[in-house]
Amino acid sequence: MQIKEASEKWNISERRIRQLIQDGRIDGAEKIGISWNIPDDTNKPIDKRVKDDEVDFKINLPEEYFKEVDEKLAILNSKRPLAKETLKSLEKNNILDWTYNSNAIEGNTLTLRETKVVLEGITVGGKSVKEHLEVINHREAILFLEELVKNDSAITEWNIKNLHALILKEIDNDNAGKYRLENVLISGASQVPVDYVKVSEEMEKLIYRYKNWYKYHPLVRAALLHGEFVFIHPFVDGNGRTARLLMNFEAMKKGYLPIIIKADLKAKYYDSLDKAMVEHDYTDFIKLIVEEENKILDKYLDVIK
Repeated sequence: MQIKEASEKWNISERRIRQLIQDGRIDGAEKIGISWNIPDDTNKPIDKRVKDDEVDFKINLPEEYFKEVDEKLAILNSKRPLAKETLKSLEKNNILDWTYNSNAIEGNTLTLRETKVVLEGITVGGKSVKEHLEVINHREAILFLEELVKNDSAITEWNIKNLHALILKEIDNDNAGKYRLENVLISGASQVPVDYVKVSEEMEKLIYRYKNWYKYHPLVRAALLHGEFVFIHPFVDGNGRTARLLMNFEAMKKGYLPIIIKADLKAKYYDSLDKAMVEHDYTDFIKLIVEEENKILDKYLDVIK
């Protein structure tokens, strides 16, 4: 992309971008002729004029806690490539389960069977257009996510906004893919999200901090990305679905299967997430994520044994 495109994408002036290029702050920037070319997946450079206070996370888990899940993943990988039709059916089932449960957590009343019908292109009587769109949009967001993972794309504000835009497509086009311009509350949560004027700055910090989380296990990084994103709550609506997509963006990039938080675990999910946001204690939330990863690995291993 050119400087003008980067300016629109990152919401900073062209003059500032030229200065950042001169300072060596924009990865991959290359001068071709008289113009600068910036790779499309380059992260927006964090403004070093803003103080970044790293959060001290509490994670009370021994290193061996992840041994079981990693051993199962190793067994699964040893059996790859999986039979074509087997893999296709497993992935199709993942989209259904993931879409149904993620939407159900947010209040969508379509049942698992009704969600399956909608994914097949059939309208369910007595259900709202919004609920139908939530199903269709979530599938499209998953497919977009899978393409990002396949291409080894980076987690950027641009990709996050694109995921969110798909979630709210034709539901709320005015806010789809756009950071909120008002303050909001998280229903049932103890923590108040950051003031809307700080959303852009906090999202910059999140991407910056995320790069320094590689000392953690991949499933811990997935949990942190989910929790810290929800803490910011950058959008008016659709934050939960987007957070769960981001969590799996990180997990799937490292070879794990999608972590599907079941709707019947909603209370446990919210309680552990609230504890993470209020106390920065991610122990319970990570346990939940690892438990669900173990379950889907077990499902795969049962099918292919």
